[in-house]
Amino acid sequence: MTGKILVSLLINLLAFAYQAIKPPSPKICGSPGGPPITAPRIKLSDGRHLAYKEQGVPKDEAKYKIVFIHGFDCCRHDVVIASTLSHDVIESLGIYIVSFDRPGYGESDPHPQRTPKSLALDVEELADQLKLGSKFYVTGFSMGGQAVWGCLKYIPHRLAGAGLVAPVAGIWWPGFPANLTGKSYYDMPAPDLWTVRVAHYLPWLTYWWNTQKFFPSSSVAAHSPDIFSTQDKQLAPRFDASQEPYRAQIRQQGEFESIHRDMIIGIKTWEFDPMDLEDPFPNNEGSVHIWQGDEDGLVPVVLQRYVAERLPWVRYHELKGSGHMFPYADGMGDKIMKTFLLGETFVL
Repeated sequence: MTGKILVSLLINLLAFAYQAIKPPSPKICGSPGGPPITAPRIKLSDGRHLAYKEQGVPKDEAKYKIVFIHGFDCCRHDVVIASTLSHDVIESLGIYIVSFDRPGYGESDPHPQRTPKSLALDVEELADQLKLGSKFYVTGFSMGGQAVWGCLKYIPHRLAGAGLVAPVAGIWWPGFPANLTGKSYYDMPAPDLWTVRVAHYLPWLTYWWNTQKFFPSSSVAAHSPDIFSTQDKQLAPRFDASQEPYRAQIRQQGEFESIHRDMIIGIKTWEFDPMDLEDPFPNNEGSVHIWQGDEDGLVPVVLQRYVAERLPWVRYHELKGSGHMFPYADGMGDKIMKTFLLGETFVL
């Protein structure tokens, strides 16, 4: 009798543990009981849908066609390069921007097998279905940088230029020296250090870790002010105000396939090392840029400096006194676009 009770308790305990670590199924947009479809979408070759948003001049009149990839816990509406981009610059340069919800965010279908390569191929298919031409520009902010690195690896022949704005650099990229990644790793706030460990070594526990109440988890997901620089705290109200009308849409299909999946992909060991990439524009027919604040609390500046050192064909712009949210500073959109598209010297 005692043995049967113990077995029953063990089974119930295992069932409870399984339910605790198993993420709920996503609420697919357009499915019964799921969120409504409000955005234009394309159907990808594998059957998934990708929601997008266009702005700027009409694409058939544009001189510069840019695919923008949003960051962590954001969506197609969060186009940081356009947040302070003036109408005059858009019109005078002929800029067209299309942004899209990365898989699992907003109204784009989740993609459980998502990788930097699949993101790059999503970008290419979006550009082709929207008829952007044989070459186009890509720009990614923060976690959206993983898609830009993927584009530089897998579809460099389609690019007219690439911009990375405060891109997340993976501490498990093989090209980083151990002393540099070790310092960046242990300089993290304790909650983020444990979140990174779980997402990298035990990705199947990511959902449980980010939803349990026993220990603090990701300060990034919680938008904790502790990780913000002085400038970030000044600019945060602008970011919050811009997201207010659509914030509920960002994670509406479920937190696991949006922010948790983002953590897993951004933190795991990728199938390639960005620092092994070759110059995609050896004849100066395009350019690759990185903009990085030297007081960024999310992306260590020392890692970005090392990337620029290892890849001398990257044009590196370090912003003194700036944090992660510097694109929301007055006039920053105009400066970034003029540097990126016209080759003007970037001056703060």
